[in-house]
Amino acid sequence: QVQPVESGGGTVQPGGSLRLSCVTPASYVCVAWFRQAEGNEREGVAAIYTLDDSTSIADSVKGRFTISQGEPVNTSQGNPKNTVYLQMNAMKPEDTAMYYCAGTHRTDFGSGIRRCGGLPNVGRYSSWGQGTPVTVSS
Repeated sequence: QVQPVESGGGTVQPGGSLRLSCVTPASYVCVAWFRQAEGNEREGVAAIYTLDDSTSIADSVKGRFTISQGEPVNTSQGNPKNTVYLQMNAMKPEDTAMYYCAGTHRTDFGSGIRRCGGLPNVGRYSSWGQGTPVTVSS
């Protein structure tokens, strides 16, 4: 399994914005962002089905966060890469966490984001990045 690679974390004031990036093999058709605050369980934030751009967003961030993808890029090794973004706006202190990107080839029956199981679930994603830290503080 090729690990996704996250970047873009940092410190931002309440109400500010950050954009996280995740580079994955283009073969991962379901890519999701998760976050884990200190002392809490890892929770799903957003997911994208890369074959049709359909997405799902957790209620806790709906209206503030969006997930999207760039165009696949071919590498010199012939393994296309894809970049998935998490745009975070109107950030709150409770958004402070380590943010992880995860990908999987696994799909369910159905259409669109339902093929990724809808809202992201930790158990269905097989390949995980190392995480990028996000702090929202004044």
